[in-house]
Amino acid sequence: MTHAVPARSEIPPEYTWDLRSVFPSDQAWEAEIQQVEAQLPLLSRFRGHLGDGPSTLADWFAQVEPVLRSLGKIRLYAHLLYSVDTADQSAAAKYDRARSFYARVMATIAFAEPEMTAIGVETLRRWTQEEPRLAIYSHYFSTLAHRQAHIRSAEVEELLNQLRDPFSTAGATHSILANADLSFKPALPSAEEGEPIPVAQSNIWTLLTHPDREVRRTAWENYADAHLTVKNTLANCLAAGVKQNVFLARARRYSSALEAALKENHLPVQVFYNVLETYRKHLPTWHRYWRLRRRVLDYDTLHVYDIKAPLTTHTPSVPFEQAVEWIAQGLQPLGEEYVQTLRRGALEQRWVDRYPNRGKRLGAFSTGTPGTHPFVLMSYADDLFSLSTLAHELGHSMHSYYTWQNQPLVYARYSLFVAEVASNFHQAMVRAHLLQSRQEREFQIAVLEEAMSNFHRYFFVMPILARFELEIHERVERGEPLTAERLIALMAELFAEGYGGEVAIDTERIGITWAQFPTHLYSNFYVFQYATGIAGAHVLAERVRTGGPEAAAAYLDFLKAGGSLYPLEALKLAGVDLSSPEPLEETFGLLAQMIDRLENLLIPRS
Repeated sequence: MTHAVPARSEIPPEYTWDLRSVFPSDQAWEAEIQQVEAQLPLLSRFRGHLGDGPSTLADWFAQVEPVLRSLGKIRLYAHLLYSVDTADQSAAAKYDRARSFYARVMATIAFAEPEMTAIGVETLRRWTQEEPRLAIYSHYFSTLAHRQAHIRSAEVEELLNQLRDPFSTAGATHSILANADLSFKPALPSAEEGEPIPVAQSNIWTLLTHPDREVRRTAWENYADAHLTVKNTLANCLAAGVKQNVFLARARRYSSALEAALKENHLPVQVFYNVLETYRKHLPTWHRYWRLRRRVLDYDTLHVYDIKAPLTTHTPSVPFEQAVEWIAQGLQPLGEEYVQTLRRGALEQRWVDRYPNRGKRLGAFSTGTPGTHPFVLMSYADDLFSLSTLAHELGHSMHSYYTWQNQPLVYARYSLFVAEVASNFHQAMVRAHLLQSRQEREFQIAVLEEAMSNFHRYFFVMPILARFELEIHERVERGEPLTAERLIALMAELFAEGYGGEVAIDTERIGITWAQFPTHLYSNFYVFQYATGIAGAHVLAERVRTGGPEAAAAYLDFLKAGGSLYPLEALKLAGVDLSSPEPLEETFGLLAQMIDRLENLLIPRS
């Protein structure tokens, strides 16, 4: 059996994205750029005139929105090409050009929000009554009023938008280094006759669930060691990213980068601190899990590379098509239309780029833009972990699908805060279905293992990264330096607290974990939203599974709302209040119950 990671050209087309649904060719993509380019002088003519009256403002929206739709498709096409093969120089060039062009267009239209703010929210609200074409912008005008103190003059807004492209360089450099340039020594099996297994960004998480401890150990160590060889470069990238966040927060007159990140989405800062406080309160639950793992695996010492070691030798094989079927079954309470849309997308319309290949970027995501269908990137591995990842990303995709079907462009984007609820909701629904429908002991153990792996990432690693992110931003705000050694020491300290002496700490290798998140830590306080997301998702999943059609309809209304409501309001519409720590507390209770179930299955009472 070969473990080689194939080249992109070796992946059958039916298992890849159908990019022709975005543009039929590179030439069509180029033509769209030229078409948008031709519109820029027409948009510039509105500068200084948006306050002329409601008709002019409505004309502005009618002129700019088709440009923004095209711009979204231009950037998406290049992003999709680059993500599946980061070593492809042609794709890299397109992606760089798309980012630069996006920044240029946004700088051209940056005068709009300062001019609308100058008009005044009361006048704008009156105009929505006078001009029917402006009626749909009522909530958007309210968000402008909410952000008014942080919207700068037209000249400053233009400059800040011109910075979009150069300010993306730090994260882009980190990503290129991690996804295209780093090479990893292979994982080595314990058996002498076993073949070395290549380690790549697209298969590292699968290797960490391998039954052979030596494969796990060497994969984990070699993956960390590769990042450590360039730790200073990566630290410089991250320091630049943090400094940019701090600069932008100050430029927009926020008191901190944290406030800038949350207030922009109408979220109180306490929502962030709820995650940190609840996580630390419930660390004994995690310590109990580490002890159970060490006992079941019969290890003297539990290492980080044992966190996802299989607890049963009978792990089910789950081909992609079977995964889609189980996901569809788990989501049946949301109705036949929902399920059939998901099936068509995953199996017929090629929403999903399924399998690993050399150069494919780390992790998984769902993306898209109004006028296209959603797209999912992942590296499927025929197991329950991949099924869960697929369910998660299809949760994002269905959220986008229902938003784009029901909202105008102005509300087609929703915040990450609500996005992570929709994705984790899928996982919670599917997991509950599998645990209920299949009672075989080994299958139950495997599903609960997947659940604990997922919770480990979102309810353990992400709160640690959130604490790390807060500390490094506060250090920069105090004028302190960020160096590789300081970042590694901080990260190792936070993990040591989390593991509580139950897991061996390899300071350098666990300390470089921050470098293994080339997207998340450049998104300005994104990671805490995985914890709020998984908490809100499990509360809503229980509600939909037991609450009948009304609960399902409320959840679908939440998906359809998109950005037309503030995040906390949209979630209250679905049935959960994430301004309170209560959903986090409830979900830690669920986590404890899962550990109970695992313990009963693995250590039967005599």
